[in-house]
Amino acid sequence: MTRISTSQDALRTELLAATKSLAAGIAPRRVEIEALRYLPQDIADALAGAGLYRMLTPADYGGLECHVGTFVEVIELLAQTDASAAWCTFISCTSCVVAAYYSPVVARDLFGDINLKAAGVSAPRGHAVREVKDGISGYRVSGRWSWGSATKNADLIHGGCLIYGAGEKPEMLASGRPRIQLMSFKKEQVSILDNWSAFGLCGSGSGEYEVDNVFVPEAHSVCLTEDDALDRALYKFPIFGLLGIGIGAVALGIARSAIDALTGLANEKAPQLSGRTLAMRPTTQLEVAISEAKLRSARAFLFETVHAAWNAAEESGYITTEQKRDIRLATTHAVNSAKEVVGTMFKLGGGSSVFEQSPLQKCFRDINVAAQHMMVSDSIYELTGRIFLGLETDVSML
Repeated sequence: MTRISTSQDALRTELLAATKSLAAGIAPRRVEIEALRYLPQDIADALAGAGLYRMLTPADYGGLECHVGTFVEVIELLAQTDASAAWCTFISCTSCVVAAYYSPVVARDLFGDINLKAAGVSAPRGHAVREVKDGISGYRVSGRWSWGSATKNADLIHGGCLIYGAGEKPEMLASGRPRIQLMSFKKEQVSILDNWSAFGLCGSGSGEYEVDNVFVPEAHSVCLTEDDALDRALYKFPIFGLLGIGIGAVALGIARSAIDALTGLANEKAPQLSGRTLAMRPTTQLEVAISEAKLRSARAFLFETVHAAWNAAEESGYITTEQKRDIRLATTHAVNSAKEVVGTMFKLGGGSSVFEQSPLQKCFRDINVAAQHMMVSDSIYELTGRIFLGLETDVSML
């Protein structure tokens, strides 16, 4: 297995510096982002231009192919300023991992623009019928996908599809599962539906999108569970694992922002009928300390699993089922720990937390929406628990 030559340490330093700079410009526009319900195009362009959207794109096609730990740090840092911006960034990053599964010629064509913004949903909500058009094998595709985060700004949008041949039933793999192909559409082939109005992550633009009777060449589709990816450390990580890692990183950033907001408030606010500031109350001291320990522990667990998997991928070219299990457990634990921390900070803030100008109410809304994602649901505890217990388990979704 080959290794990339770029200094990962230098890349990490550059990306974190760029993130801090971008965050300073995003911070005063948080209200605008929420009201718009998706990222303003200039912000998406700036994030892409700084390289944040191509952190996980193969270096062969102009990407940065950075260490997964760096990816976590960048998304976490950005989420401390605005969770929606961080969410859209990690979605574009994980959507660009797909380039590693394409042939070099197609990957350069689809992903070669260094300012590319990608998005998409792998859930098989599309119907793809095999067809030959002008001598080119491909699919006639129609479908409608939900949870299309970042699609409003995207140049390239993916959609998972069930494949149909001559019959009415979908094609099956040797494993007995239906074949699911991920189709890549240019933005002009996709209709973005303006139906994202949510409680949290308001600026992520996570509404629906659809395609109608679109022809997709065979070369512009991949099967993520069957096709081989580039033989390098980053692409040994399963795509679902990377998606979960991104959610975990956003959650960690939101929770850190909540603790920072509460500690700032605690030294200024004196609760009604009290002569002491919130910070002087033993309950506040106790809960802040416990929350710090909870958040840092969850963060450490996530980084431990990510670094262990990366080292294994570099040294042996393989990430074990147990390492994949640990990543999924750590990401789910990070999100749930962050949710608990934010809830505690919101409660400690008392009445001050409920006003629109309070960052605590935004943290509360954003973390509760992020935690609803199926990639970090309680079913992941069940899945990983079965593996720990040695029970027969379908590990294809790890």
